[in-house]
Amino acid sequence: MDNLANNSHHIPSFAVWLAEGQASQRDMLFSLQALKAQSVTPFTIIASHRHNRPEIFEFADRSYYEPMAIAVDSEEQAVDESVLPRWQFVLEQAIQNNVKVLLTGRNSINYENNREYFDVAGIRLLTGATSVDALKSIDDKFAFMQQCHQHNIPVADAWRFDNLSVLEDLLDTHGHQPLCVKPVTGIFAQGFWQLDSEKESDQQYDSFEHLYFTEDKRINTAQFINAYAHSLMVHERPIPMLLMPYLSGQEYSIDVVCESGEVLAAVTRYKTGKIQHLGYEQAVMDVVIPLIKAFGCDGIVSVQTKADDHGQHRVLEINSRPSGGIGYTAHSGVDLTQIGFAYWLGLTDKPKLADIVKQITPCQVRSIMTSVKIEGSAE
Repeated sequence: MDNLANNSHHIPSFAVWLAEGQASQRDMLFSLQALKAQSVTPFTIIASHRHNRPEIFEFADRSYYEPMAIAVDSEEQAVDESVLPRWQFVLEQAIQNNVKVLLTGRNSINYENNREYFDVAGIRLLTGATSVDALKSIDDKFAFMQQCHQHNIPVADAWRFDNLSVLEDLLDTHGHQPLCVKPVTGIFAQGFWQLDSEKESDQQYDSFEHLYFTEDKRINTAQFINAYAHSLMVHERPIPMLLMPYLSGQEYSIDVVCESGEVLAAVTRYKTGKIQHLGYEQAVMDVVIPLIKAFGCDGIVSVQTKADDHGQHRVLEINSRPSGGIGYTAHSGVDLTQIGFAYWLGLTDKPKLADIVKQITPCQVRSIMTSVKIEGSAE
């Protein structure tokens, strides 16, 4: 099977490539098509993914299927020797297509580990940082928080546990305050739970309520301990976790265009119910700007912060990739996808944060469910 998903007979002078992402690839391609329509300089928009994703590919001028790993057994992954590693396949196709900028999406460390080859080819590689060590520190939430402390960046406290004994000791020490747990690595709030302890108040907790309203992500502390202690999954494959104080203030998501630790553009947003509130909160950015510098972030990344009981915004994490809500920024008058790529493609001068802030019009956004028809195919 040919890796090429569709063809274009004419290739303009250069191209931009969005590799497989987590949740925002389609929206970013849509923004790039709008940028292309406004530009006097023609360029090709390329997308790639491991799977057949017509709803993504429809917004690309040219698309490819990325090589897939072949499962050997439940513990191991191997790649057919006839199949190139993902980064090498993408590099070879990028050179053929005169790609000027490549956003790596979800496999950033593999690409970053081979940055020198992309540099030689003249391809601006956007992995979220400029070193493997930085990306690993970002992915490991415990290491990330320790590094934030070293740079005097307000960050949520965290205590790591890998087994029941350590968890129980931590709860004995810190159980006097509201707490939560989450994995050391992970995305989309997988494994996050706010712990409910009867020590915190006289309220009697309804166990079934926690099971019924799962979106609240709350669980009784004793029930969490019991589930963790008797988990076959944890026994067979220990999952490093964090115990953390639960911060009661407003949570923010911040989409950031950055270059070698410098913030070029940003939009802050917070959620109430189903509504996203977009704007630019200086108190939040006072934490984000030194954070981006400390980790040398590079490309389009997202940051999560949450305020404590005193209103101090504290960093929760950096995601070394665009957020699923990056497309919302277009409603604020500042489309961060367009701003970043227009600069990296040489279509505009380097953005200045002070100028971008003046262009932001605060607004409210509601996301809606939609659907895309996928044609059936013989297999």
